[in-house]
Parts: sequence; C-alpha cells; structure tokens
Amino acid sequence: MRTKASELLDVALAAVPGAQAREGQHDMVEAVAKALRDREHLLVQAGTGTGKSLGYLVPALASGKRVVVATATKALQAQLVDKDLPRLVESLEPVLGRRPTFALAKGRSNYVCLQQLSDGPGAREPEQDELWDGPTSMTGQQVVQLREWATTATTGDRDEVPFPISDRAWRQVSVSARECIGSKCPDRVDCFAEKAREQAKEADVVVANHALLAVATFNGVPVLPEHDAVVLDEAHEFVSSATDALTHELSAPGARRAAAGARQYVAETMHERLEDAHAVLEGVVQGLVPGWIPELPAHLVDALGVVEQVFGAAAVEVGGQKEDDEVSQARREQVKVALTDIAEAAGELREPAVRSAVYATTDRVLRVSPLWVGGAVSARLFGEVTVIATSATLTLGGSFRHTAKELGLTWMAGSEVGSTAPPPRDAAAVEEVLDRDTPPARWHHLDVGSPFDYGKQGQLYIARDLPDPGKQSASWQSAVDELCAQLVQAAGGRTLALFSSTAAAARAAAAVRATTDVPVLLQGEDTPGALTHRFAADARTCLFGTRSFWQGVDVPGSACQLVILDRIPFPHVDDPLMKARLADAGERGFMDVTLPPAAVLLAQGAGRLIRSTSDRGVVVVLDPRLATARYGEVLLRTLPGFYPARSLESVLASLKAIDAAAEPVRPVGPPPSARRKLARA
Repeated sequence: MRTKASELLDVALAAVPGAQAREGQHDMVEAVAKALRDREHLLVQAGTGTGKSLGYLVPALASGKRVVVATATKALQAQLVDKDLPRLVESLEPVLGRRPTFALAKGRSNYVCLQQLSDGPGAREPEQDELWDGPTSMTGQQVVQLREWATTATTGDRDEVPFPISDRAWRQVSVSARECIGSKCPDRVDCFAEKAREQAKEADVVVANHALLAVATFNGVPVLPEHDAVVLDEAHEFVSSATDALTHELSAPGARRAAAGARQYVAETMHERLEDAHAVLEGVVQGLVPGWIPELPAHLVDALGVVEQVFGAAAVEVGGQKEDDEVSQARREQVKVALTDIAEAAGELREPAVRSAVYATTDRVLRVSPLWVGGAVSARLFGEVTVIATSATLTLGGSFRHTAKELGLTWMAGSEVGSTAPPPRDAAAVEEVLDRDTPPARWHHLDVGSPFDYGKQGQLYIARDLPDPGKQSASWQSAVDELCAQLVQAAGGRTLALFSSTAAAARAAAAVRATTDVPVLLQGEDTPGALTHRFAADARTCLFGTRSFWQGVDVPGSACQLVILDRIPFPHVDDPLMKARLADAGERGFMDVTLPPAAVLLAQGAGRLIRSTSDRGVVVVLDPRLATARYGEVLLRTLPGFYPARSLESVLASLKAIDAAAEPVRPVGPPPSARRKLARA
C-alpha cells in the first residue's frame, strides 16, 4: 500500500516528461517522510539514478516543517533552486492545497554590497593589496560593469552576473560577514544579502551548502533561519566543512590588518605594541617550514604568547570607548572582534587541544585543527533537529560503519530501516558508548540501491600496462597524455576527464588539443556551471577538470559516453592534517584514514558516466594500481558493477561503436546565469 509520500512522488514524476517510477526512490521517500514525522535521524544511500533529490525534496515540501537542505557545492545548490524545486512546487501545489516555498541561502560575500558600490560610510577600508588601477584597467572595467549591472539586479547574487568577472573585481563590490556592519548599515533595507535572509526565514525549504551549515552549527553564527530538520546531501563531504569551521588560523597579514584597523581607536603606545607583536609573529612564521608541527618550538610558543596578550589587551581598550553615531560604533565593534579573533587564535595555537594538529600552510598561515570531528558533529548537529544524511556513497565495503564513525554516530545505536533485529553490538561499540558523557543518537540506515544495470550499460577498463604513477611519475604522465588523446578520438569527443591535479588536467588538455581537432574545455577557463552547460550541449566537446568535477556533474545522454579517471584519488601526501591523522591512527592509518576518502571519490567520479537507463559508455582508470595493489579489491567493491573490459583494443572499438550509434544530445536549456531569472519570471 502506497503512503501519502509515495503518492506525492507519483504526482511529481508525472509532471516530468519521460520520468520513470523507481522502487528505490519510493523507498527513500517513505523512509525520509517517516524520519521527519517521527523525528529520527536517517542515513540513506541512494545510488546514481535513484533520483535522491526528489527522494528528500518531496517529503520535505510536504512535511509542513522548515527544512534546511545543505549541499556539498554551490553548483548543487543551483541545480535544486533552478531546476528541481520550481518544478516540484508547481506539481505539488494542487495536491497539498498550498504552495510550498523555497529560498536560497548563501554567505554574504556572494552578494553585491550597496555600500561598497557607493563608497558609503558603511563601506570597508580597502587594503593596500586591494587597490585597483582605475576604471581603465581590466579590474576597473569589470567593477564599472558590476556597478551598472547592480542597478537592475534582482538578487545581487554573483552567480547571476551575465559576464565574466575576476575574484579581485568582485572583492571591490562585496563584503564578508565580518566586514558587514549589519543592522547599522544605511542600506540595510535594500541590502541584497538581507533580503535573501528574510526570504529564507519564511521558506519551507532553505537550500544552503555545507560550509554555511557548518558555520551555523559550530560557530554559532545566525546565517540560517530556525529550522526543524536538516537534509545533508553528499553527506560524505560534510566532515571537511566541519573541520574547517572548527579550525583556528593565524597569519601575519591578518594580524597586520587587525592592527591597522585599530590605529584610530587605541593610544599610540598600544598601536606600537601591536606593530611589534605583528613583527614578532611575521619573523617567526617566515622561518617555519610548511607542514605539520608535531611539537611547537619554544620561540613559536613565546611569539604566540606575545600576540595573544597584546591583541587581547588592545581589544579591551577598543571596547572601552563608545562612538556617537551607529555606523562609527559598528565599525569600532568590528575592530574589537578582529583583535579578539587574533588573540583567541594565538591562544588556541599556543595550547592546542588534545587530539588536534598544528600546521603551517604553504602561504605561511598557522592553523590548528581537530584530528577528528565526529564527536562535535554528533553533539551539535545530531541533536533535537532531525538529520537526513544522504549520498550515493555512504557505505564502504557494503557497511555504513565508517560513515557512522565519521559523523560521530555510535554504530551500536543504528539499525536498518524496517529491521526488527536489534542494532549490532560488539566490544568496541560498547566501549565507545561507555566513554561518552551523553547517550548516542539513535538513527536508522537504508541502502535503496540503483535502478541502472551497470553490467550492461557500461564497461570499466583499468590501464594495467601503464607505469606505476607512484614510482614512475614522469613516464606515467607521458603515457596518460598519449592515451587520453587515443580515447577521446575513439569516443568522438563526449568525454569527461577527471584529474588529480590542475597541472595534470592542463597537460592532458594541451596534448589532446595538439593531436586532435576535438574541442576541449578546461576547468578554470570559465565557471564550473558554464563549462558543464557547454559540455552537455555539444556531443563533440570534452571537459577536463579536477576535484570539483569528480562529483555533482550530471550530464545524462550521449554528451558523456567516456569518463577518464587519471589516478586513484588518494589524499595528497603533503597534506599536513592528513599526516597528523595518519600518525594518530598508527598501523591502521592507511586503511582507516587514506583509503576511505579515496574509495568514495573514485566511486563518485565513475558515477558520472551512467546517469539514465538509456546511457551507454566506458569508464577508464589510468592507474594500474587499481588492478595490481592489494587494496585494489576494496576500491573495486565501491565502484558500480561495470562489465570489466580486458584490452585497450576492445575499449577503443566499443567507444567507436557507441559513438556511431549515439542519439542526439539532450536539450540543455538556457545557461546557468539565466535560469533563475526565467524561473522567477
């Protein structure tokens, strides 16, 4: 018997031309609806093709609760707001008897600032390195264009700017959350960011991203409205955002900016002390070798102590005075906050918490990060607010245990949806519970599978004859560039090539451009959304990208019939936080720290190939270790069950045959910059 949630899904699917009912999608809708109704946490793995967006959006819109949907990237946010939600609202309104509402939530720096445009009293003081060369320079011309655009802009959102702009130009017309003077701003009534926030307060579904959710959850910043539930899409990515939100950082330029901002608010002697403290910090940081710092040297501890004491005292001095007008007082408060942040960061670095890591980045920023964030995620996110965590890759080796550990959910507290058996119990799980001060969050899990027949729809070829990229890097790179050109030529274009580094992507793109007449789009040459749109619109075009394209790219149909993965996406060996985590994990480091994220990202990349039941194609992995290394079996079990291709010759022949039989590419509609305008029209 179908539940109301399943019936609503049927209504939504009927409004989509060519949409098909999928058992896994109905199972997900029912499980999410039950979790929202019963206020239970849920982990649900929904394989590619399940339609997981509708799987959580339909019950969220129907629940009568305010639900925050947090995606891994802004591109996924745009897909929900521009494509999925407008269609769902139209189809569900007659059945629900009300029109559900939705809103987009982004950080303040994504919106143009009216005070910055007019150089008003609420505008921030420009830093020396932000000064531009006047309206005739490239940056200046873009700023002039942005000012003209803002006069007719509806949302002021950077993603709706219809012409290319640099980060430097956008910086001239926007402010960060800490630079904004908030309620004291003369333009607060007309502020684009404030209007977006007010819309979010009234919406049934608020679409945010992981970074914004992490800031709201761990830093207490009210960037999201009060809500009843959270849908954590691409949940396997959230640990990274949580780590960033729980990280303290300190840099000499940051200290210099805070000291400069305080000059007009403190006595001359205090300003001299601030400059001296900055000089001490700069001298010490310049001498540090980038990387993990297992034990802080004495001179670094002393320098951090000086910074903590001086900047803390300056914050007290700034806060001890008041200004006559609201704008000036707001600016004074900003200076106090900046000084306090520097002092607190120095204190956290000087005396780091247990099981945290201090490290220096290549651009000489000192950071202290927690090694593991599961406890914080469990305590602050999985509480009174219901959490639905979903992804196509939540299991490792068929088990939810790794994900549960990452999110701080004690394994023994979880059970499969619909199961009458007691949750799993073992000695390690019991010890984990006994070590906690509070009971573990109760939660359920469900794997709804995928509707695709991967064995018939796709092939997997591992280039086992190539050199080992870990031992023969130069010869492997040369072979990769040559093989990419062969594969792309055989496929007739239609290729999404995913690389482990920007340099590798650029090198392979150059090789293909030099030896074929196939158009190649390269990440960095335009926005990700615009590149994906152009790729999907032309069968002969290829798209070469790095990390941000390994997941979230959805190009069904004949535009993408070959996915190339250059190597197993292990975390970078020079990542200082990864080094610290490996050291903390001991002999289990590789299996517990290095392998899981590589397995998830590899599966995500391979999942770009088959996006509909009619898709056909080949995934090629140019890393022979997937076939030869002992850990390769673990990785292979995370991948879709493609038919294993045995030879390069057979793969090239298959690609040519698939190309020859390909249907025309699917219509892609307007470019991303125009979609939201059309949706509102």
